[in-house]
Amino acid sequence: MEEVIEIDDGTWESTIERDKKPAAVMFFSPTCAYCAQIEPYFAELAKELGDKVVFAKLNIMTSTYTAGRYGVMSTPTFKFFCSGRPVQELVGAVYPPLLKRTLEEVLEHGEECVKKSTKVEYGMTGYA
Repeated sequence: MEEVIEIDDGTWESTIERDKKPAAVMFFSPTCAYCAQIEPYFAELAKELGDKVVFAKLNIMTSTYTAGRYGVMSTPTFKFFCSGRPVQELVGAVYPPLLKRTLEEVLEHGEECVKKSTKVEYGMTGYA
């Protein structure tokens, strides 16, 4: 089984927004050198924490709706979700220890953030 799953606009909702498990998503583009550089570290984290977190990647070139909806302007962008709600993000060529530490913080404090955030209303997003 692959630790990092590739998702798209069509599988986003069921994989990230409606899953109760925390998620870490790497928004990437095939021509992004930094994406290729950090991806092995992201995969390594998936092997280490995959039982606690859904690890996914989304190609912004082919899934423009989701990338635009979450305001992804550059790659790589890492977004972290708890109960389907975005709670943290990192943008650009981040150091692997920062990526790991942010993920650990999301696991530790993510549910607190969810309680203070707004639930996604699917009827207004076009997902209905």
